[in-house]
Amino acid sequence: MEVPFTPEQEAQLAQIAATTGTDAERLVKDAALGLLHEDARFRAAVREGIAQADRGEFIEEEEMDARLEQMLRS
Repeated sequence: MEVPFTPEQEAQLAQIAATTGTDAERLVKDAALGLLHEDARFRAAVREGIAQADRGEFIEEEEMDARLEQMLRS
């Protein structure tokens, strides 16, 4: 698979790659693989949430608000 980048984007990727001590191709490949991993993790979490809801496992709104507040603080 080939993904075209503008010359400016290629320069940015090359600069980031040089800063991190790798090459641009490895940088892009690692980023794409990270995205695939995160997508799989997210989809698994959504499936688990749906399964919990199907089993009637819910939390109260106040607890959800507290969890969100804690997440935003960290």
